[in-house]
Order: sequence, then structure tokens, then C-alpha cells
Amino acid sequence: MRAHLPTDAENAANRKGRSLLWRWDWEESSAVRSLHGCWALCSGETKFPVSILHVMARWCLARTVTVVSLTVTLSAVAVRYPSCRLLHPLLHPFRELAYSSVPVHWFHFYPVSMLSCYNPNENVHNKAHTSPYPGSKVERSKVPTDKVGWLVEWEDYRPVEYTAASVLAGPTWADPQISAKNFSPRFNEKDGQVERRSLSGLYEVENGRPRNPSGRTGLVGRGLLGRWGPNHAADPIITRWKRDSSGNKIIHPISGKNILQFVAIKRKDCGEWAIPGGMVDPGEKISATLKREFSEEALNSLQKSRAEKEEMEKQMNRLFNQEHFVVYKGYVDDPRNTDNAWIETEAVNYHDEPGETMDNLLLEAGDDAGKVKWVDISEKLKLYANHGNFIRLVAEKWGAHWNEDPVPGCHK
Repeated sequence: MRAHLPTDAENAANRKGRSLLWRWDWEESSAVRSLHGCWALCSGETKFPVSILHVMARWCLARTVTVVSLTVTLSAVAVRYPSCRLLHPLLHPFRELAYSSVPVHWFHFYPVSMLSCYNPNENVHNKAHTSPYPGSKVERSKVPTDKVGWLVEWEDYRPVEYTAASVLAGPTWADPQISAKNFSPRFNEKDGQVERRSLSGLYEVENGRPRNPSGRTGLVGRGLLGRWGPNHAADPIITRWKRDSSGNKIIHPISGKNILQFVAIKRKDCGEWAIPGGMVDPGEKISATLKREFSEEALNSLQKSRAEKEEMEKQMNRLFNQEHFVVYKGYVDDPRNTDNAWIETEAVNYHDEPGETMDNLLLEAGDDAGKVKWVDISEKLKLYANHGNFIRLVAEKWGAHWNEDPVPGCHK
């Protein structure tokens, strides 16, 4: 049988096809768009010669295999190290990419610092496995590290049920019980003024209850949290350079880097030092929450006179209206988390470079804060929840002192 040699017309068509593929790939620059284009070809929405279709089909298949292979590889590593906070945000968009049945036109990578090395042995649920549960004598069911994820079958999982009496009393900031009449929360949606969407994407709802996207905590119900599902918070990180009496920046003697400071409060409920943040009120913008929580907890604005508040507002506007750095958005490893309710936050850094704005604001503990002060930033800090991770990212952002390790970025 004589081998078929392509005609001049077929060669021209193939060259045209490769040119089209190059332009298409350049313009779309997304595997998802490419797959969507393949679907258009297969469904007859676009007309091309058969030879071009063959080239496009092979190219689309290669792109698809690449994405799925990368997803499987990341998944395997994530299973091997289920607690690594660096891997899961990277895996999320590829998982959506591989399994989405509809065209997606953008990626969203959650904030991850590529400058740092996370300890793979650190449990993704560390603080969220705290026992007894904060403010109670309730002991969580123990959850082994290899059984935190919901994809791991565990028929014998028997979590403890607990919702604090203060939540069950029905304050304005709390949801009713799931079984309550006339209560039909719209999970994964904006439910009236209540934001029930998660910063981590869609979460599952089982038997009418939302399921913690980061896995088992050993406790069901809401504990001390008001909302079923995500409870949104905001954490303002106010920083300045540590200076001597002459106004010069102070350099750490070992690392040789400038020392950065941030405003920290000592929480009344647990006695731990933390970022002066709080919960987002229904319908409130994050920017308003950041400003309100800082003024209430670090400046005691609730106890100020009208004239004092007006002067404070002027200085606050100078600080909060400047360019800022979004440090993190997403799930927080918080001791109050349960299988059905969890904390998510947006941590934002406002840096007072000359230090003049904060010089005009007198720190005074208020609301939920027992104490407030400027704290030198370093790896030796022991902070509430995973606030230490946020502070480290800020130090890296400004090239400030963090640790005395000669190898930057990787810590034991």
C-alpha cells in the first residue's frame, strides 16, 4: 500500500492550524479556555478543516493531561503532608481546573508566601484541636493527623456536640439552631446581610450543616462562634520601625536587619497576645471592620468623648487611607473552630513608615483587650491562633528582622 503524502493544500492547512493554535494559546493563556475552545470545535460551533482539528485535539489533550497530572502530583504530596499550608492553596485552583464542567475564565491563587518553608509535620489543625474547648470543660474527640481530611473514611468518628450557652441565648450576632423554625440559611451564598461564602471556595453541607473545609476538629455544633459555616473576621496589622532616641532605625545585632514593631493586644478571654482584630458585622465592609476593631481594642475609642473621637478619626484616616498590604485571606487555625463553624479572616498591614501618625495616637486597651503595646517582631513571639504566621509574612514583606537563622526563610 502506498503511503499517503500530504498535498500542498493539506500542508498549507496544517501550517494555518499551527498558526491558529499559537495565536489561540497566546490570547487565551489558560488551560480552561483551551478546553472550552476544544468543546466549541467538537460541538460544531467552529468550522475548521479536519487536519486542523486533529492538531488541535492532540494539543488540547496534551494540555489536559498536563493539568490533571499536576493536580494528581500535588494531591499525592498533599496526602503525604496533609498539614502543609503551602500545598493546599496551590492545589485548590488546579483541582477546580481539572474537575470543572464549565468554562472558568480566571484563576485565584490564595495568598501564599513562597519565601518561607513550612514545617510539613505541623498539623493543619493545631489550635483547632485544643482541649478542653475554650471557656468550657468540654473535651474534643481526638483526631489523628492522618484522619483530619474528610476524604479519609472514618466510620468510628464520634465528635462531641457543643454550642456555648451564650450562643444559644440568641444574641443578634448569632444564628439560631439549624432545627429552628423559619431558619433556612443559604450556605455558600450572600444570605441577606450575612456573608456565608467562604474565602476558600465552596464548602460541603451535610445533613443541613456546613462542613469545615479544613477537616475534622473533634467537635460539632458552633462552640463559641455565632454563625454556621464561615465566621468572617478582620485583622489590622499596624507596623512601624523601631527607632532610637535620635529617630534612627534600630538594627538587630545578629541578623543585621531593621527591627519592625506592631501593635499587639492581650486578649481578656485567654490571656494570649494577638492582633487587635474582630468579627465583621453583617453588611459591613472589611475596610470599616479593620478600622473599627483597631480603634476599639487598641485606642479604647468606645470610652472617648466626641471631641476625642473626632481628633482620633483624623489620625486614623491618615493611617488607613494609605497604601496597604493584604497579608492573608482565608481559613484560620483557631481554637474556637468546630466541624460546622470556623473562623476566616482578612489580615491587612498598614505601615507607618515615618512613625509620625502613630505618635499622635495614644495606645489604650479597650473592649476585648486587657493590655496593648508595641511589640518587637521576631520568631520568638508566641501569638494567638496562627497570628504569628501573619506577622512573619509582614516581616518578610518589609525585609525586617525575623530570626537569627543564617539561611533566610526556612525555620525549624
